[in-house]
Amino acid sequence: MGTEPGTLPAVDERDKPAEGKRDKRSREPRPPRREKLPPLVDAFGGLVIVDKDGGWTSHDVVAKGRGLLRTKKVGHAGTLDPMATGVLVLGVERATKLLGQLILTTKAYTATIRLGQSTITDDAEGEVTATTAAGHVTDAEIAAHIAELTGDIQQVPATVSAIKINGERAYARARAGEEVELAARPVTVSRFEVLARRDIDTGTTQFVDLDVEVACSSGTYIRALARDLGEKLGVGGHLTALRRTRVGPFTLEHARTLEQLAASAAAGEPMLSLDIDAAVRTAFEVREISEAEAGDLRNGRWLEPIGLQGVYAAVDPAGHAVALIKESGKRAASVLVVRPANL
Repeated sequence: MGTEPGTLPAVDERDKPAEGKRDKRSREPRPPRREKLPPLVDAFGGLVIVDKDGGWTSHDVVAKGRGLLRTKKVGHAGTLDPMATGVLVLGVERATKLLGQLILTTKAYTATIRLGQSTITDDAEGEVTATTAAGHVTDAEIAAHIAELTGDIQQVPATVSAIKINGERAYARARAGEEVELAARPVTVSRFEVLARRDIDTGTTQFVDLDVEVACSSGTYIRALARDLGEKLGVGGHLTALRRTRVGPFTLEHARTLEQLAASAAAGEPMLSLDIDAAVRTAFEVREISEAEAGDLRNGRWLEPIGLQGVYAAVDPAGHAVALIKESGKRAASVLVVRPANL
């Protein structure tokens, strides 16, 4: 059918774009996807020692590290509470596989314990549950009860913690209002020393703040030490400050803040605190091995034992870490092959 002269042809409604929508045929081409940049470290990676700021979770630090290093293969060797600052060890690329061994090492902290007040989390971030004047507590009483919390002890972890109960974190159950009961666990507190005491009179009550240094095994809760010291003294206690100064051989001297790491990334400077070979040499006793022995370990075979205790590093003539090994009976077998034959 034609149209009359001087009139416009009818428009099929199906040709009209829906109101408020753009016609697909008139869309501008999408900009090209941004090219994915390669990681800033090689496939073996290494360790980044972070001086964590307060307010960051360990997961926050890992996420930031992944962005700065441009790789998803980043993990940490032991959680540090959000309130705490100090040493957090990150493993990058293949060095993430070292973290399971580093977690088992000793740690050191400086902290401040407030006597005279208890909180639901055993630290300053939780709701206050009780306040009791503590000004009468003597130094001798404090020293006596600290001695009871030193050495090999049984410690009930903090209720608001990352420990799992039937697959769910204890802190999640506590925040949901559940009654959480955690079993005591064996830990070792090799040092628990008071550096300074400050008596604080608020006008309504008296607190005692203790600056302390603690060296302990992995899995020890400094918050729980504060709680237990306060309970033993009959006044309650909680942690008001915590700074981790050492994880195994890694100290604040090795550490950089996230701000410093971001500046290094922007300037194209090295990001790793230690590459995988330096990390292994720093953290483990070393056994020098031959090229033939290195080949055995790379291909899943074991070596003859030489009488070393615990997990130690096998290093080839070029100085490369080949494996972490442990002796048992007549074998020195790998617990981790750092450089397998296919890498």
